[in-house]
Amino acid sequence: MKRRILARLYQVEYAMEAIGNAGTAIGILSKDGVVLVGENKVTSKLLQTSISTEKMYKIDDHIACAVAGIMSDANILINTARVQAQRYTYAYQEPMPVKQLVQSLCDTKQGYTQFGGLRPFGVSFLFTGWDKNYGFQLYMGDPSGNYGGWKAEAIGANNHAAQSMLKQDYKDDITREEAVQLVLKVLSKTMDSTSLTSDKLELAEVFLSSGKVKY
Repeated sequence: MKRRILARLYQVEYAMEAIGNAGTAIGILSKDGVVLVGENKVTSKLLQTSISTEKMYKIDDHIACAVAGIMSDANILINTARVQAQRYTYAYQEPMPVKQLVQSLCDTKQGYTQFGGLRPFGVSFLFTGWDKNYGFQLYMGDPSGNYGGWKAEAIGANNHAAQSMLKQDYKDDITREEAVQLVLKVLSKTMDSTSLTSDKLELAEVFLSSGKVKY
């Protein structure tokens, strides 16, 4: 009898399932900036939207991110990323490169997949930012610690349908305004909700204004 050994990490797969139940988040890289839009699953007239967020976070003056998954896990990693960014700025007197921050955080996530007594972080990120090395950038990182650079990407619920639409409609010379329209079009067709309203969405744009990164 032949035995087939599958190199599978079930805890990572369970973490991926948690992300599949979260609100959709989409990022699009344009020629003049990056657009992030996320779907809020928790909506209530009692919620103070000015101090509460489910999707968008500012890491540094030049880096922002959207999240999908377990929010308590996301908060830990976001705080870690903020500390790393500030330490780099203090040590080198310049902003931390976007890719270096993403790689460092994903290395931390990967470590939680291989040591006993730990579980993977059940959250995926869309990181966006600008630096002098590569200009505007968009990265996606998953619970396994794997990450990659993208022109357009979706995470969370219905991400496969969203990615399929992005492949059809994305073009390399897309502007930031066109990217906003595209991401809203994709969400309108993939969200579980029947209508797009301001309380169900969070939107962030990263762009240059007078030589400075704006968020």
